[in-house]
Amino acid sequence: MGHAGMAAAAVRYLRSVGAPTTTGPFETLPRPELRAVGDDERAPLDPGEFRRVLGNFATGVTVITAPPCAAGEGPAGFACQSFASLSLDPPLVTFMVARTSTTWPRIARAGVFCVNILGAGQGELCRAFAVSGADKFAGVAYDAAPVSGSPRLAGAPAWVDCAIQAVHTGGDHLIVVGRVDALGTADGDGTGPLLFHQGRFGRFTP
Repeated sequence: MGHAGMAAAAVRYLRSVGAPTTTGPFETLPRPELRAVGDDERAPLDPGEFRRVLGNFATGVTVITAPPCAAGEGPAGFACQSFASLSLDPPLVTFMVARTSTTWPRIARAGVFCVNILGAGQGELCRAFAVSGADKFAGVAYDAAPVSGSPRLAGAPAWVDCAIQAVHTGGDHLIVVGRVDALGTADGDGTGPLLFHQGRFGRFTP
């Protein structure tokens, strides 16, 4: 499939989920077919052991947010530790989300999102966004990110405003690539970033 075919496939997907199709000058990739992982594809690993070993890798913690995309609907958001920068030219970031997530379809329909990088004092805020089915924005102060209008959470030391560039499958997760349209830092509480390590929150001590 040539570049024109790949772009057309991506546009068809974005239209199917109700997302904007004007993503700028960057080429987009087609969304792979989504399917369940077959029994013959499963690695002979114990899931608990997998989590235990990989839990030794400390990560930062973020909250991914998106604006409402339907009348009467509130903004969407979820806690995410699988976030990373991807490319400098063009500026791209990526995050991973479970294919069972009930928040992801709302973000996909919006076609945009904001990555809120949390500070060490925002553990409770992270826990609130990790709960499924609750009103995650109740009592949470935020304003609108400048390009997407996604919620930019008060007190977050940094934020990255993005449009969805591509979505790929990765086992039981989706790999979402975002094109960065704006970003910045804010005055945090001075305690550094919020970290997640071996199932617990922590902080960086220089």
